[in-house]
Amino acid sequence: MKASGIVRKLDSLGRIVIPKEIRKVLGIYDGDSMEIIKVDNEVVVRKYIKGCIFCGSDKDVIEFNGAIICDECRKALSQY
Repeated sequence: MKASGIVRKLDSLGRIVIPKEIRKVLGIYDGDSMEIIKVDNEVVVRKYIKGCIFCGSDKDVIEFNGAIICDECRKALSQY
């Protein structure tokens, strides 16, 4: 990932602001859920995308009766 050179301070409640320019480029909008994970010794913040209830994939997913299912698992289910 290319560094953007933007530095932000943590406030007293542990919050930071993701600059508007970065949100726009990444397609992050007001009300979007964000996922915060620890990877090695780094904190990674990314847009939360629901994954398939069977395999966890977030590629080619559809919602069916409130459940997220990927295309591959949907095809596998159709064989039963």
